Amino acid sequence: MNRTQPKRSRILRMAMSDRGLLEEEGRGEPFLVRAVKIALVVALYWFVSITMVFLNNYLLDSKELDAPLFVTFFQCVVSVCLCWVMHALSAFWPACVDFPSIKVDLKVCREVLPLSVVFISMITFNNLCLKNVGVAFYTVGRSLSTVFNVLLSYLILKQTTSFYALMCCGVILGGFWLGVDQEGAAGSLSWSGVFFGVLASACVSLNAIYTKKVMPVVDGNIWKLSYYNNLNACLLFLPLIIVFGEVGPLTSFSRLGDLNFWGMMVVGGVFGFAIGYVTGLQIKFTSPLTHNVSGTAKACAQTVLAVAYYATSKSVLWWTSNMMVLGGSFAYTWVKGLEMKKAPPPRDSSEAGEKLLKGEPGV
Repeated sequence: MNRTQPKRSRILRMAMSDRGLLEEEGRGEPFLVRAVKIALVVALYWFVSITMVFLNNYLLDSKELDAPLFVTFFQCVVSVCLCWVMHALSAFWPACVDFPSIKVDLKVCREVLPLSVVFISMITFNNLCLKNVGVAFYTVGRSLSTVFNVLLSYLILKQTTSFYALMCCGVILGGFWLGVDQEGAAGSLSWSGVFFGVLASACVSLNAIYTKKVMPVVDGNIWKLSYYNNLNACLLFLPLIIVFGEVGPLTSFSRLGDLNFWGMMVVGGVFGFAIGYVTGLQIKFTSPLTHNVSGTAKACAQTVLAVAYYATSKSVLWWTSNMMVLGGSFAYTWVKGLEMKKAPPPRDSSEAGEKLLKGEPGV
Protein backbone atom coordinates (compact mmCIF):
# COMPACT_ATOMS: atom_id res chain seq x y z
CA MET A 1 0.00 0.00 0.00
CA ASN A 2 1.48 3.34 -0.99
CA ARG A 3 1.52 6.19 1.45
CA THR A 4 2.39 9.77 0.70
CA GLN A 5 5.63 10.84 2.30
CA PRO A 6 5.27 13.48 5.03
CA LYS A 7 6.67 16.87 4.15
CA ARG A 8 9.95 17.98 5.74
CA SER A 9 8.15 20.76 7.61
CA ARG A 10 5.78 18.20 9.12
CA ILE A 11 8.67 15.96 10.20
CA LEU A 12 10.37 18.99 11.75
CA ARG A 13 7.25 19.90 13.72
CA MET A 14 7.00 16.35 15.01
CA ALA A 15 10.64 16.36 16.12
CA MET A 16 10.27 19.68 17.89
CA SER A 17 7.05 18.59 19.58
CA ASP A 18 8.66 15.36 20.88
CA ARG A 19 6.52 13.08 18.72
CA GLY A 20 7.84 10.36 16.48
CA LEU A 21 6.81 9.59 12.94
CA LEU A 22 5.03 6.45 14.08
CA GLU A 23 2.81 8.45 16.42
CA GLU A 24 1.74 10.78 13.61
CA GLU A 25 1.09 7.98 11.13
CA GLY A 26 -0.33 5.46 13.60
CA ARG A 27 -3.20 7.45 15.06
CA GLY A 28 -5.61 4.91 13.59
CA GLU A 29 -3.94 2.09 15.52
CA PRO A 30 -5.17 1.08 18.97
CA PHE A 31 -3.13 2.56 21.80
CA LEU A 32 -2.11 -0.89 23.05
CA VAL A 33 -0.66 -1.87 19.66
CA ARG A 34 1.38 1.33 19.44
CA ALA A 35 2.55 0.95 23.04
CA VAL A 36 3.70 -2.63 22.43
CA LYS A 37 5.58 -1.59 19.27
CA ILE A 38 7.40 1.20 21.09
CA ALA A 39 8.19 -1.06 24.07
CA LEU A 40 9.66 -3.72 21.77
CA VAL A 41 11.83 -1.19 19.91
CA VAL A 42 13.12 0.36 23.14
CA ALA A 43 13.81 -3.12 24.56
CA LEU A 44 15.71 -4.01 21.38
CA TYR A 45 17.82 -0.84 21.66
CA TRP A 46 18.61 -1.61 25.31
CA PHE A 47 19.50 -5.23 24.52
CA VAL A 48 21.82 -4.40 21.61
CA SER A 49 23.51 -1.48 23.37
CA ILE A 50 24.09 -3.21 26.74
CA THR A 51 25.16 -6.49 25.11
CA MET A 52 27.63 -4.63 22.90
CA VAL A 53 29.26 -2.94 25.90
CA PHE A 54 29.61 -6.19 27.87
CA LEU A 55 30.84 -8.07 24.80
CA ASN A 56 33.45 -5.42 24.01
CA ASN A 57 34.57 -5.49 27.63
CA TYR A 58 34.99 -9.28 27.39
CA LEU A 59 37.02 -9.05 24.17
CA LEU A 60 39.19 -6.14 25.35
CA ASP A 61 39.80 -7.54 28.83
CA SER A 62 41.46 -10.72 27.54
CA LYS A 63 44.60 -11.56 29.52
CA GLU A 64 46.03 -13.52 26.58
CA LEU A 65 45.57 -10.90 23.86
CA ASP A 66 46.44 -7.28 24.56
CA ALA A 67 45.53 -5.84 21.17
CA PRO A 68 42.65 -3.33 21.51
CA LEU A 69 43.42 -1.71 18.14
CA PHE A 70 43.15 -5.05 16.35
CA VAL A 71 39.82 -5.81 18.05
CA THR A 72 38.46 -2.42 16.93
CA PHE A 73 39.92 -2.89 13.42
CA PHE A 74 38.21 -6.27 13.08
CA GLN A 75 34.86 -4.79 14.08
CA CYS A 76 35.25 -2.17 11.33
CA VAL A 77 35.98 -4.95 8.82
CA VAL A 78 32.79 -6.77 9.90
CA SER A 79 30.81 -3.53 9.49
CA VAL A 80 32.09 -3.04 5.93
CA CYS A 81 31.23 -6.65 5.06
CA LEU A 82 27.75 -6.24 6.53
CA CYS A 83 27.21 -3.10 4.44
CA TRP A 84 27.93 -5.14 1.29
CA VAL A 85 25.62 -7.93 2.52
CA MET A 86 22.82 -5.41 3.09
CA HIS A 87 23.50 -3.85 -0.32
CA ALA A 88 23.17 -7.28 -1.96
CA LEU A 89 19.98 -8.09 -0.04
CA SER A 90 18.42 -4.77 -1.03
CA ALA A 91 19.16 -5.57 -4.68
CA PHE A 92 17.47 -8.99 -4.47
CA TRP A 93 14.61 -8.03 -2.12
CA PRO A 94 14.07 -4.27 -2.45
CA ALA A 95 10.59 -4.56 -0.94
CA CYS A 96 11.99 -6.06 2.29
CA VAL A 97 15.45 -4.49 2.64
CA ASP A 98 16.04 -0.76 2.22
CA PHE A 99 19.75 0.00 1.86
CA PRO A 100 21.54 2.53 -0.36
CA SER A 101 23.72 1.56 -3.30
CA ILE A 102 27.40 1.51 -2.28
CA LYS A 103 30.73 1.24 -4.08
CA VAL A 104 34.38 2.14 -3.53
CA ASP A 105 34.59 5.80 -4.57
CA LEU A 106 38.08 7.16 -3.86
CA LYS A 107 36.88 10.77 -4.13
CA VAL A 108 34.27 10.19 -1.42
CA CYS A 109 36.81 8.28 0.70
CA ARG A 110 39.14 11.28 0.53
CA GLU A 111 36.44 13.79 1.44
CA VAL A 112 35.24 11.65 4.36
CA LEU A 113 38.82 11.10 5.61
CA PRO A 114 38.90 13.98 8.17
CA LEU A 115 35.76 12.57 9.79
CA SER A 116 37.24 9.06 9.66
CA VAL A 117 40.29 10.22 11.64
CA VAL A 118 37.96 11.56 14.34
CA PHE A 119 35.85 8.40 14.06
CA ILE A 120 38.74 5.97 14.67
CA SER A 121 39.96 8.17 17.53
CA MET A 122 36.48 8.03 19.05
CA ILE A 123 36.02 4.26 18.86
CA THR A 124 39.64 3.55 19.87
CA PHE A 125 39.59 5.81 22.95
CA ASN A 126 36.11 4.50 23.76
CA ASN A 127 37.34 0.89 23.76
CA LEU A 128 40.52 1.78 25.67
CA CYS A 129 38.38 3.50 28.31
CA LEU A 130 36.16 0.42 28.58
CA LYS A 131 39.20 -1.86 28.76
CA ASN A 132 40.75 0.09 31.64
CA VAL A 133 37.77 1.14 33.76
CA GLY A 134 35.31 -1.74 33.20
CA VAL A 135 31.57 -1.62 32.60
CA ALA A 136 30.52 -0.37 36.07
CA PHE A 137 32.51 2.90 35.90
CA TYR A 138 32.14 3.23 32.12
CA THR A 139 29.10 5.54 32.31
CA VAL A 140 30.96 8.01 34.55
CA GLY A 141 34.25 7.64 32.66
CA ARG A 142 32.51 8.55 29.40
CA SER A 143 30.17 11.16 30.87
CA LEU A 144 31.76 14.35 29.58
CA SER A 145 30.35 14.14 26.02
CA THR A 146 27.61 16.63 26.92
CA VAL A 147 30.12 19.04 28.45
CA PHE A 148 32.35 18.86 25.36
CA ASN A 149 29.28 19.38 23.16
CA VAL A 150 28.66 22.70 24.89
CA LEU A 151 32.33 23.71 24.86
CA LEU A 152 33.06 22.80 21.24
CA SER A 153 29.75 24.23 20.01
CA TYR A 154 30.85 27.57 21.45
CA LEU A 155 34.48 27.38 20.24
CA ILE A 156 33.79 26.02 16.73
CA LEU A 157 30.17 26.86 15.92
CA LYS A 158 29.91 30.01 18.10
CA GLN A 159 26.68 28.68 19.62
CA THR A 160 25.87 29.82 23.15
CA THR A 161 24.19 27.68 25.81
CA SER A 162 21.47 28.67 28.26
CA PHE A 163 22.12 29.08 31.99
CA TYR A 164 19.95 26.07 32.88
CA ALA A 165 21.82 23.83 30.42
CA LEU A 166 25.13 25.02 31.90
CA MET A 167 23.84 24.14 35.37
CA CYS A 168 23.14 20.61 34.12
CA CYS A 169 26.70 20.42 32.80
CA GLY A 170 27.93 21.51 36.23
CA VAL A 171 26.06 18.59 37.82
CA ILE A 172 27.63 16.19 35.30
CA LEU A 173 31.12 17.56 36.04
CA GLY A 174 30.51 17.23 39.77
CA GLY A 175 29.39 13.63 39.33
CA PHE A 176 32.44 12.89 37.18
CA TRP A 177 34.90 14.20 39.77
CA LEU A 178 33.07 12.49 42.64
CA GLY A 179 33.17 9.23 40.69
CA VAL A 180 36.92 9.57 40.07
CA ASP A 181 37.42 10.32 43.77
CA GLN A 182 35.41 7.27 44.86
CA GLU A 183 37.18 4.95 42.41
CA GLY A 184 40.47 6.21 43.88
CA ALA A 185 39.24 5.65 47.42
CA ALA A 186 38.26 2.07 46.50
CA GLY A 187 41.71 1.45 44.99
CA SER A 188 40.26 0.61 41.56
CA LEU A 189 40.94 3.90 39.77
CA SER A 190 42.66 3.70 36.41
CA TRP A 191 43.98 7.14 35.46
CA SER A 192 44.69 5.89 31.95
CA GLY A 193 41.06 4.77 31.68
CA VAL A 194 39.84 8.18 32.88
CA PHE A 195 42.18 9.90 30.40
CA PHE A 196 40.92 7.76 27.51
CA GLY A 197 37.34 8.41 28.64
CA VAL A 198 37.86 12.18 28.48
CA LEU A 199 39.44 11.88 25.02
CA ALA A 200 36.59 9.63 23.85
CA SER A 201 34.04 12.17 25.10
CA ALA A 202 35.80 14.97 23.21
CA CYS A 203 35.92 12.85 20.04
CA VAL A 204 32.19 12.05 20.30
CA SER A 205 31.47 15.78 20.18
CA LEU A 206 33.91 16.40 17.33
CA ASN A 207 32.39 13.46 15.46
CA ALA A 208 28.94 15.07 15.65
CA ILE A 209 30.29 18.37 14.28
CA TYR A 210 32.27 16.77 11.43
CA THR A 211 29.37 14.45 10.57
CA LYS A 212 27.17 17.45 9.78
CA LYS A 213 29.88 18.87 7.50
CA VAL A 214 30.44 15.59 5.63
CA MET A 215 26.81 14.45 5.23
CA PRO A 216 26.31 16.27 1.86
CA VAL A 217 29.20 14.23 0.42
CA VAL A 218 27.23 11.00 0.96
CA ASP A 219 23.89 12.52 -0.12
CA GLY A 220 22.79 12.84 3.49
CA ASN A 221 22.65 9.04 3.90
CA ILE A 222 23.84 7.79 7.29
CA TRP A 223 24.43 4.24 6.01
CA LYS A 224 26.71 5.47 3.23
CA LEU A 225 28.58 7.53 5.77
CA SER A 226 28.94 4.49 8.04
CA TYR A 227 30.26 2.45 5.10
CA TYR A 228 32.92 4.97 4.05
CA ASN A 229 33.86 5.70 7.66
CA ASN A 230 34.48 2.02 8.39
CA LEU A 231 36.20 1.50 5.03
CA ASN A 232 38.66 4.32 5.78
CA ALA A 233 39.06 3.07 9.35
CA CYS A 234 40.13 -0.38 8.10
CA LEU A 235 42.97 1.20 6.15
CA LEU A 236 43.96 3.68 8.88
CA PHE A 237 44.10 1.00 11.58
CA LEU A 238 46.66 -1.16 9.74
CA PRO A 239 49.67 1.17 10.27
CA LEU A 240 48.49 1.93 13.82
CA ILE A 241 48.47 -1.78 14.68
CA ILE A 242 52.09 -2.02 13.47
CA VAL A 243 53.26 1.22 15.15
CA PHE A 244 51.76 0.32 18.55
CA GLY A 245 53.36 -3.14 18.51
CA GLU A 246 50.27 -5.34 18.31
CA VAL A 247 51.67 -7.61 15.56
CA GLY A 248 53.84 -9.54 18.06
CA PRO A 249 51.02 -10.35 20.51
CA LEU A 250 48.80 -11.33 17.57
CA THR A 251 51.29 -13.79 16.07
CA SER A 252 51.93 -15.40 19.47
CA PHE A 253 48.25 -15.55 20.44
CA SER A 254 47.36 -19.16 21.26
CA ARG A 255 43.70 -18.92 20.13
CA LEU A 256 44.24 -17.75 16.55
CA GLY A 257 42.79 -21.04 15.33
CA ASP A 258 39.94 -21.08 17.86
CA LEU A 259 36.58 -20.73 16.13
CA ASN A 260 34.93 -19.65 19.39
CA PHE A 261 37.26 -16.64 19.63
CA TRP A 262 36.60 -15.57 16.04
CA GLY A 263 32.90 -16.18 16.54
CA MET A 264 32.88 -13.75 19.48
CA MET A 265 34.83 -11.24 17.40
CA VAL A 266 32.29 -11.47 14.57
CA VAL A 267 29.37 -11.15 16.99
CA GLY A 268 31.04 -8.03 18.46
CA GLY A 269 31.27 -6.55 14.97
CA VAL A 270 27.63 -7.42 14.22
CA PHE A 271 26.45 -5.67 17.39
CA GLY A 272 28.64 -2.67 16.54
CA PHE A 273 26.90 -2.47 13.18
CA ALA A 274 23.45 -3.12 14.66
CA ILE A 275 23.64 -0.27 17.18
CA GLY A 276 23.39 2.24 14.34
CA TYR A 277 20.23 0.58 13.06
CA VAL A 278 18.45 0.23 16.42
CA THR A 279 19.34 3.82 17.35
CA GLY A 280 17.66 5.08 14.20
CA LEU A 281 14.75 2.71 14.79
CA GLN A 282 14.19 4.00 18.32
CA ILE A 283 14.23 7.63 17.13
CA LYS A 284 11.76 6.76 14.35
CA PHE A 285 9.31 5.03 16.71
CA THR A 286 9.62 7.61 19.51
CA SER A 287 11.48 10.93 19.07
CA PRO A 288 15.03 12.29 19.43
CA LEU A 289 14.24 13.59 22.93
CA THR A 290 12.75 10.27 24.04
CA HIS A 291 15.76 8.47 22.56
CA ASN A 292 18.09 10.52 24.75
CA VAL A 293 15.99 9.81 27.84
CA SER A 294 16.01 6.10 26.96
CA GLY A 295 19.80 6.21 26.54
CA THR A 296 20.20 7.75 30.00
CA ALA A 297 17.94 5.13 31.58
CA LYS A 298 19.83 2.41 29.71
CA ALA A 299 23.14 3.67 31.12
CA CYS A 300 21.68 3.45 34.63
CA ALA A 301 20.50 -0.14 34.06
CA GLN A 302 23.86 -1.00 32.52
CA THR A 303 25.72 0.21 35.61
CA VAL A 304 23.46 -1.75 37.98
CA LEU A 305 23.85 -4.90 35.87
CA ALA A 306 27.65 -4.54 35.82
CA VAL A 307 27.88 -4.15 39.60
CA ALA A 308 25.58 -7.16 40.11
CA TYR A 309 27.29 -9.33 37.46
CA TYR A 310 30.81 -8.72 38.72
CA ALA A 311 29.62 -8.89 42.37
CA THR A 312 31.39 -5.68 43.39
CA SER A 313 30.57 -3.55 46.43
CA LYS A 314 30.24 0.20 45.88
CA SER A 315 29.94 3.04 48.38
CA VAL A 316 26.98 5.39 48.70
CA LEU A 317 29.07 8.24 47.29
CA TRP A 318 30.02 6.10 44.28
CA TRP A 319 26.34 5.54 43.52
CA THR A 320 25.74 9.25 44.13
CA SER A 321 28.29 10.12 41.44
CA ASN A 322 26.46 7.90 38.95
CA MET A 323 23.12 9.45 39.85
CA MET A 324 24.59 12.94 39.41
CA VAL A 325 25.95 12.08 35.96
CA LEU A 326 22.73 10.40 34.84
CA GLY A 327 20.50 13.03 36.44
CA GLY A 328 22.51 15.86 34.88
CA SER A 329 22.39 14.18 31.47
CA PHE A 330 18.64 13.64 31.73
CA ALA A 331 18.06 17.24 32.86
CA TYR A 332 20.24 18.61 30.04
CA THR A 333 18.27 16.60 27.47
CA TRP A 334 14.99 17.86 28.93
CA VAL A 335 16.15 21.49 29.00
CA LYS A 336 17.32 21.34 25.37
CA GLY A 337 14.02 19.77 24.36
CA LEU A 338 12.05 22.59 26.03
CA GLU A 339 14.29 25.18 24.38
CA MET A 340 13.69 23.61 20.97
CA LYS A 341 9.94 23.80 21.46
CA LYS A 342 10.12 27.51 22.30
CA ALA A 343 12.60 28.44 19.57
CA PRO A 344 11.41 29.33 16.02
CA PRO A 345 11.93 26.55 13.43
CA PRO A 346 15.49 26.63 11.96
CA ARG A 347 16.09 27.03 8.25
CA ASP A 348 16.61 23.32 7.63
CA SER A 349 15.77 20.07 9.32
CA SER A 350 19.40 19.00 9.71
CA GLU A 351 20.02 21.95 12.02
CA ALA A 352 17.02 20.96 14.11
CA GLY A 353 18.18 17.35 14.31
CA GLU A 354 21.63 18.42 15.48
CA LYS A 355 20.23 20.56 18.28
CA LEU A 356 17.73 17.93 19.40
CA LEU A 357 20.40 15.24 19.61
CA LYS A 358 22.84 17.45 21.48
CA GLY A 359 24.21 15.74 24.56
CA GLU A 360 23.12 12.23 23.61
CA PRO A 361 24.56 9.73 26.09
CA GLY A 362 27.15 7.36 24.79
CA VAL A 363 26.24 3.73 24.32
